[in-house]
Amino acid sequence: MTQSAAPRAMVAQIRFGLGRRGDEPLPADPDRWLLAQLAGTDPGPPGPDSTDCLRALAHDRREKPKPEDSLARPIARAEQQAAIAWALTTPTPFRERLVWFWSNHFTISLRQGGVGVLAGAYVREAIRPHVTGRFTDMLLAVMRHPGMLMYLDNAQSVGPASQAGARGGRGLNENLARECLELHTLSPLGPAGQPNYNQDDVTSFAAILTGWSVDLNGMMPGYFFRERAHQPGPKQLLGRTFPEGERGGDAALRFLASHPSTLHHLAVKLARHFIADQPPADAVHRIATVLRETDGNLGAAAGAIVGIEAAWSPLTKLRCPQDFVIATLRAADLPEDKRPPFLPGIMAGLGQPLWNAPLPNGWADEASGWTGPEAMLRRVDWSYSFAGRTASVDPLQLADAALGPLMRPATREAIAHAGSRQEAAALLFASPEFQRR
Repeated sequence: MTQSAAPRAMVAQIRFGLGRRGDEPLPADPDRWLLAQLAGTDPGPPGPDSTDCLRALAHDRREKPKPEDSLARPIARAEQQAAIAWALTTPTPFRERLVWFWSNHFTISLRQGGVGVLAGAYVREAIRPHVTGRFTDMLLAVMRHPGMLMYLDNAQSVGPASQAGARGGRGLNENLARECLELHTLSPLGPAGQPNYNQDDVTSFAAILTGWSVDLNGMMPGYFFRERAHQPGPKQLLGRTFPEGERGGDAALRFLASHPSTLHHLAVKLARHFIADQPPADAVHRIATVLRETDGNLGAAAGAIVGIEAAWSPLTKLRCPQDFVIATLRAADLPEDKRPPFLPGIMAGLGQPLWNAPLPNGWADEASGWTGPEAMLRRVDWSYSFAGRTASVDPLQLADAALGPLMRPATREAIAHAGSRQEAAALLFASPEFQRR
């Protein structure tokens, strides 16, 4: 690899990937290496499907076991561990970054009871198969998944004029409809700043989605269209009429998935994640154009980002705590038995517990969400603690492998003159350039 190619190869590993793993070979052709990861099916880690997870949840709700006898708790814990372990070793880190990006876009959270056991299956079933496919297919998979239906309470939503609604006791729940419009598709304002929808649209969309529910106790627990809970009759959304029944919800979601405001919203989020907190307008326009011209092909959009030169400007994005932990562990490349126990707990201690965002809008993708004094001090403290596990590695070799030509002379000098190997490695992990991607 030529000297001029080395910085681009490091950016490919750090910006588009999850950080270089040890001293693994750098790609000779970084652009081709990234684009190749968008081909084929997602190789992600195996795990139980949502049917088995729902059976475990139903057992726990029925039997109310002690924590040590729960069927759901060990599944949730193992799924978290498996997700992080895969991120540390995946041969397709760019693709994995896309999985984490879209999982955050379509957040579900352990804060809602019952969702924890489904979180891994949700990513495996609704996100992974579609990260390089059509956004429409991902949206439909997400909106039908028990994890999302339970997280945003649509499983309990009942049309007032439905057979179930006539009996009273439950009514329309607007959570899923509101978050789908606000966060997953249109966003409140269009590209020109005009409102995309109003409260009447939220209420009507919630009525369209009544009946989209979860059968927890059937022979094959999972998504179930509960016709008795569906609000009858055609319904209006954004000036369009959609038929009653499950097909009305399907049609409405397909309409929203391809709406120009949705494509712009997705382009902004992708550009913010891969380029800068305040992404250039021309980059957003280019990604939105590709989405429009390819019928919402997310693989084509990811490929377009690779072709935007602004995306190759190094170290313009602060690593969120999850990114930071994964990059640190990949840089150290410790054998499994030498890694810290229960890595999700470390992420939680740094302020970003896995699959546990406080709100449906997921985790912040801007530096301002993570740069509080206490948050940064926690990173420094953990950097020093973890650095003790790397005592057998030469700190400068570790730094050269992790950052290469992106390392500042001042950081190299500080590492070289540190009082101990632990202190030197801690200076690397806490350095401004390692904190960024």
